[in-house]
Amino acid sequence: MKILFAGGGTGGHIFPILAVARELKKVRAELFSQEKLEFFYFGPKDTFDQAVLSDEDIKIRSILAGKIRRYFTPQALLLNFIDLFKIPIGSFQAFFKIFFLSPDVIFSKGGYGSWPVVFAGWILGVPIFLHESDVTPGLANKIMSHFALIVFVSFPKTEYFPPAKTILSGNPIRKEILEGSKQEAWLRFQLSREKPTILILGGSQGAQRINDLILEILPEIVEKYEIIHQCGEKNFHQVGAEANAVISEEQLKYYHLFPFLDEIELSHAYQWADLVVSRAGSSIIFEIAAIGKPSILIPIPEAAQNHQSRNAYTFAQEERAVVIEEANLTPHFFLNRVHYLFSHPREMAEMAKRAKEFAQPQAAQVIAQYLMDYLFS
Repeated sequence: MKILFAGGGTGGHIFPILAVARELKKVRAELFSQEKLEFFYFGPKDTFDQAVLSDEDIKIRSILAGKIRRYFTPQALLLNFIDLFKIPIGSFQAFFKIFFLSPDVIFSKGGYGSWPVVFAGWILGVPIFLHESDVTPGLANKIMSHFALIVFVSFPKTEYFPPAKTILSGNPIRKEILEGSKQEAWLRFQLSREKPTILILGGSQGAQRINDLILEILPEIVEKYEIIHQCGEKNFHQVGAEANAVISEEQLKYYHLFPFLDEIELSHAYQWADLVVSRAGSSIIFEIAAIGKPSILIPIPEAAQNHQSRNAYTFAQEERAVVIEEANLTPHFFLNRVHYLFSHPREMAEMAKRAKEFAQPQAAQVIAQYLMDYLFS
């Protein structure tokens, strides 16, 4: 049996694919132990995707993919013109690769990078299953949903898709993320245990503005809190240099800077953290919910269809999280919100409880079971 994955080329697409692939292996081992499963991934060339997926024995094939930008600037118009050529080329590439591969099913995580794969697969008659991460679907997923047998959605009030083919699964998260240890966090991050800890995650996009905010208030925030800060690979050396310049050597022991937290490190950091500050991608939201942590969410304003803002406010209903729009993200306002939360521990505990109630930790298992049931029905 051959399962072909497709996605858009960010961690928000790749980590859910990883979670589903791992659950498929478990289901196969439990129910169909004699049946060999082969995993493939077609998508835009990306070194991050290759590093993550190849470790899971998922064979990767690169194809061209074009993104249509629905805002009008000279640069956007030029990029759209270039990408208009990439879309048909990528579709032809996908068609021939799928024709010779002959997958039994396609699972698309959505995004512009998966469009050539889904379109070519539909022409060739391959069954297609689609997952939508966000409350507001992007244009690619809206179109691709017409080709899909089932559309799995993350949020209860996801827009657009017909109810007859929609299944609420939640967003697939890696179960390993839930298996962290406070003891391991203390040892790995060399934490002081003297102050409450804030975990700051910039995400794969938009980390720079969160980094700038933290650096501006760093001397004040480390007076009361210990910080674990994932700043992004590109920003690591600059942020480190600026941090060394603005806080004392004594304060540095309360500030732990990392370019990227791998799966194991992140699982430990989640367990130790008292508060998570993050962008509002669906994957991060569902990880925060599954761990049951209070959080401050800062949506990326440039996100397509403003989907991060919609995700954040949907999750934050019933006081599951605090949302701060970037337009309001002044250092003083942010620091006041942090101080308020830590001075109201009952509210933080209630926020954590309600976040946990929102969680769908079995999402990957649900999707894997549907796929296997289809393949062996």
